[in-house]
Formats: sequence, C-alpha cells, structure tokens
Amino acid sequence: MDFVLTLHSHLPWVLHHGRWPHGSDWLCEAAVDTYLPLLVALETLERARVDAPVTLGITPVLANQLCHPAFRVELEAFLGQRLEACDEAVPQFRAAGEDHFIPLARFWRQHLRRLHRRFRAIDGDLVGAFRTLAARGRIELTSSAATHGFLPLLGRDESIRFQLLVGQHEHRRLFGGSAAGCWVPECAYRGSGPWAPLPDAPVRGVRQGLEEALQQAGFEYFHVDAHMASAGRSLGLYGETGFVEGMREPALDPLDHEHPRSPYKTYRIPCADGGGISVLVRDPLATTRVWSRHQGYPGDGGYLEFHKSRWPGGLRFWRVTGLDVDLGAKRPWDPNVARARAHRDASGFRELLASLAGRTGPSGGEVIVAPFDTELFGHWWFEGVDFVADLYRLLTRDGGVQPVTASRHLAGHPPTQTIRLADGSWGANGDWTMWLNPETEWTWRRLWALEDRFWNAAGPALGRDPAAEVLEQAARELLLAQSSDWQFIITTGAATDYAERRFREHCDALERLLTVLETGEDPGEDGRRLAAGFRERNDLFPDLRTPLIAALSPRGR
Repeated sequence: MDFVLTLHSHLPWVLHHGRWPHGSDWLCEAAVDTYLPLLVALETLERARVDAPVTLGITPVLANQLCHPAFRVELEAFLGQRLEACDEAVPQFRAAGEDHFIPLARFWRQHLRRLHRRFRAIDGDLVGAFRTLAARGRIELTSSAATHGFLPLLGRDESIRFQLLVGQHEHRRLFGGSAAGCWVPECAYRGSGPWAPLPDAPVRGVRQGLEEALQQAGFEYFHVDAHMASAGRSLGLYGETGFVEGMREPALDPLDHEHPRSPYKTYRIPCADGGGISVLVRDPLATTRVWSRHQGYPGDGGYLEFHKSRWPGGLRFWRVTGLDVDLGAKRPWDPNVARARAHRDASGFRELLASLAGRTGPSGGEVIVAPFDTELFGHWWFEGVDFVADLYRLLTRDGGVQPVTASRHLAGHPPTQTIRLADGSWGANGDWTMWLNPETEWTWRRLWALEDRFWNAAGPALGRDPAAEVLEQAARELLLAQSSDWQFIITTGAATDYAERRFREHCDALERLLTVLETGEDPGEDGRRLAAGFRERNDLFPDLRTPLIAALSPRGR
C-alpha cells in the first residue's frame, strides 16, 4: 500500500507591510521554524540514502516572497535578533536564579546558528534548494492558486482561471517546469451549476466546476477532504472533532449509493471538454492522529509549548505540560525528552499506517493520503520535523507501506472510478462558513463588484500597450484582495483589524487603477506613476500578461 505525505506551504503577501507581528516576521518565523529545518532534514535523509518522497506544495505568493531580495535581508535581521536574544538570556537567567533555563538558551543558540549557516550556504535561496531536491527526484513540488484565493466564492470564472493560470505560470518560472498537482486553497470545491452564495450575489447562470478550470490550467490532480468524497465525516481544519472511531469504515456516497467510497482510493472527475482530473482523498484516521488538538501527537506534555514565549526575543523554554495547564504553570522543556517522544510517535504512526494497510487487503491501488499545512511541522509543533524524518527512516527500514509522491502513485495506479464531489472544504463544519459568514459578507460584496469592473476593463486594456503597466498592477491588486487569508483571519478574530486593513488596501488600490483604465485612454505618466507606487509594496508575479490573455478565453490555455 502506498503512503502520500502532502505538505502545503502558504503565507499571504507580507513583505513591505511591516515586520511584527503580521509583517515580515511572520514570514521569517515560518522560514526559521519550518522551511529551513525541513530542508535540512530532507538533505540529511538524502545523504543517508533514505527515501523521503514528500509531495511539497509551495503557493506562488509564498514562493515569490522566498525568492525576493527583501526576504534575505529580513531573515538575516530576524536571525540576528534571535541570536542576540540567546546571548542576552544567559546572564539574565543567572541573575534571576533561573540557571535551569541556561542550557536551553544555549540549545537555541546552537540550533539557530546551524540554520543560519545553512541559509548562507544556499545563498538565501530556499526556492532553489527545494527545486534542486525535486530535480534529483527526491520530492515532488506542487503549486496552488496564485494568492490562495477561495475559488468557489470568486464571482467570475475568469477570476478562477486567472488564479490557477498564474499559479501554473509562476511554478514554471520559479521551479523550471509545470506542476502536476494543485493544492486547491482550503481544499474548497464547487461543482458546476447555479451559483448563489448570498441572496444578493450577482446572477451568473450556470457556472463551470472547478475541475474544468484546473484542467484548463494544466493541473492533473488535487486533494479533497474525506467528507466531500463521502469517505468519512468532516474533521474541520484542525481536527476539532478529535479521534473518531466511526471513521474506520468508509461511508456510502449519497450521490451514488451503489458504490462505497473509500479514502484509500483515488478517483477521477470527468471534464466537459474531455479528459478529467484525479482526486486524492484526505484520510481521516491518519491526519487526525497527527493534527487533532486533543488526541494528536503535538498535544503530548513533553513537546515544546507554542503559546508561551520569553520577551524580548520570542524564545520558548516551556513544554506543553498538559492541555488544560495554564500558561503560567507550564514546566521547563527538555529537548532530549521531546526528541525521544518524536521518535516514539513516528513509530506509533508507522504502526497505524501498517494497520490501515492490513484492513484494505491485497494491494489494488490503495493509498493513504495525509495532507497537512507544512507549518504544523516545526512552527506549531517544533518536534514535528524530526517526527517526519523518523517516519521515513522507519518506513524505509520496514519495506511494508511504501512512501511515494502523489504523481508516482497516480502513474502506477491510475484511478478507474469516476466520482462526483460534494461542495465543501476542509474548514470548520466542512463547508464554506469559515470564509462566508456575517462577519465577512461585506468583503465578498465589494470583491464581486471589483471583479466585474476588472474583467470588463481587462480585455480592452490588453490591446493598448500604454496601459500594460497599469493593467498588470491592477491584476496584482485583484489577486491580493482575493486571498482567502483575509476572511479566515477575520472569522477567527486573531487579527481582525489587520486583515480588514489589508483587504481594503488592495481593494482601494484596485479601484484607483481601474478608474484610470476605464477611461479607455493612455494612462499617461500620472497613471504609470500610480501603478509604480503600488508596485513598490506589492511587487510579485512579474509577468501577468500571458495568464491574463488565457484567463479571458473560456478554454484557458
């Protein structure tokens, strides 16, 4: 039986939008906590001749930031600040009579210096380092929608095509080839048919299903949550429901009562113009064991506590201790104990995979698909990167369950059964309510109106060379306004003011640029200066003309 570990890496555009807490420090934290440690682990496994065929998704908006010159400057400053905090912590702990924390300060200094050396050894080029691993066949790289837009709620099919076409275009530019896989943002799907997410939504008639746009952009497969394929119940974004024994048996698909749907099979969605696209189903059992807040591995009391940091510096010195333990009562962390538990849990997960493989019987193309946000490993769960590395070591040694990339599994076992998916996502409730609710409805109403204005202006503007710079910056602002992050942050309440401000900034910029384009005249020096000013802050996706032309065609490419 095959095992596919898919890691989805994403952050919204934060460069040139401040530092702490939601500016470049957000990006630097993810790089230091997750992307660099993951790279080091994968390179270490390669030297040890251990197969670690991760299917690694990097969204285009994140990839553009990781290869941006400003990121290298910001990360150097970030690491310098963290290392300075390590040095300052030792005398402060000694003066406070907290000598037991001094070894931890030295641990962090050694850990950060090792990552700093690796960052400089690759000349700050994380994108290039992962591209090299993919070129050697060690991992598979996948793409996503340009800025992680919530595709089912975008008001125009052109917008959906544009998000996906830019995603594929940028993947070719940055990684040297087309991506077979697409991480559909939030695993959110909508089939073909009438579209009316709100009573006052624009009337669009019958709209194409997302599979059509995915195929038109050149993608071959994507992931869905189990309940959308009726192979299990909705888990929610972070497995809020906990470990559910009832998920052990696949449910019947309500859309097709004659055929049982299993999370351990891949399926094919046929497309209207021929061909189709493959679907990999998230396995509820495997993902819950890793991701659940309550029964997942990261909740173990010995692991590093994410929510308690020492300021200034942001270093963490405490362990989870217990899920119900107040932050003030957290106990000191022991890296050696935590490392041993990561190995123990990797062994337990290997046993779970073997158990699942044993239930499915002889291999007939079965696969266990476990997709996660990459930032779970290292950032939220510090020991998670070690867990992943140990898991691959154990699987290679056993020779039972076979770790493969998604494309390798599909090449060896092409799906033979077609499926119709239910609309939904991997968010809370399994639907779209994390992104469309009373707190966020206003964002969609504003966005839908701007989409109409943009696409009505885009076609005529493409034929006017003097308008190119203004049109492309308008396209950037549209893509940035469409990021699903803004609605998600508003709904969670984590940083509502920030998300609302960022959404409004991109919408305001788009409106000003559209006002210039809608005159139908040469934007002139003032118009080009306006576009250049916005690009100073939002200078991603250097070539949008090609995907713009394709998005305006119903057949995409």
